[in-house]
Amino acid sequence: MDYKSSGVDIDAGNSAENLIGKAVKKTYNAQVVSGVGGFGAVFSLAKVTKMKNPLLVSTVDGVGTKVKIAAASGKWDSVGADIVNHCSNDILAMGARPLFFLDYIASSKISPGQVNSIIQGMAQACKDLDCPLIGGETAEMPAVYMPGESDIAGCMIGVVEKGKMIDYSKIKPGDVMIGLQSSGLHTNGYSLARKVLFEKAGYKIDDYVQEAGGYLGEILLRVHKSYSNSVLALLQKVKVKGIAHITGGGLEENVPRILPPGAIAKYDYSSIKVPGIFKLIEQKGQIPNEEMFRVFNMGVGLVVVVSQKDVDETLQLLKMKGEEPWVLGKIVSRGK
Repeated sequence: MDYKSSGVDIDAGNSAENLIGKAVKKTYNAQVVSGVGGFGAVFSLAKVTKMKNPLLVSTVDGVGTKVKIAAASGKWDSVGADIVNHCSNDILAMGARPLFFLDYIASSKISPGQVNSIIQGMAQACKDLDCPLIGGETAEMPAVYMPGESDIAGCMIGVVEKGKMIDYSKIKPGDVMIGLQSSGLHTNGYSLARKVLFEKAGYKIDDYVQEAGGYLGEILLRVHKSYSNSVLALLQKVKVKGIAHITGGGLEENVPRILPPGAIAKYDYSSIKVPGIFKLIEQKGQIPNEEMFRVFNMGVGLVVVVSQKDVDETLQLLKMKGEEPWVLGKIVSRGK
């Protein structure tokens, strides 16, 4: 016997690594000392040490069952970009900018072409954020994953000056929530979306659905939007009191994570531009509106909290950066 006969193809793994080399190296900046290829990547902290009191901010996450849509569509680059952007938004909630990113791709059987497509998406997203993709792992585990199954995860390390880290304790009643439009489902709620759209409603991945506004596969694979560059620019001009990345749990569970005791969020739900895909899922699944807002972002990808006096400037600056911001609601005292 040999390793290949047990289900693991070393040659396929090596082929995948050879394919991704150029894309990965294009993400490198001057801080990368040693990247993909070694037992560990090396990143210089020369710029970080010039900060007065730098704090490292880390996050790790995955793209969940969105990989099922990628597999059905045969399109893998978007889920590669998804995990980079998702992680960038998570560290952004602390006011941090990305330093570097590492990925993990696991599957029942390595397909060099599939891995290359995923990494191409990751690399482009990393390049857009000036965040080197300096290392990762590709694992072939036929006994763990069913045939055709894959999983994608990533880890991002960022940095923020201690004095500029978002201080949620400063949030108080009267502060205003600014919503930033999402690009769609992002990377959350796909288990419910797939069950409703494909099992209950009987749609196919390549169906054109008028109510959703396009081909179902394309809509479901829209890249999880990164707000990093826009909001980091905003932080240079405005004192932002809070940032909430609206992921699993929606507005109902993510915004309360940044609020001090005694404060709650009061939303103007009528202000939200809910994309058609959410309305379709709600209708076909006969899902209560409350449950929709607890599972999905419903069109709100990020929430920024600022003082009332900074609202107009915040909206203007975000619009200049290409975002679609609006006043989502206010922070009020509990019981009001």
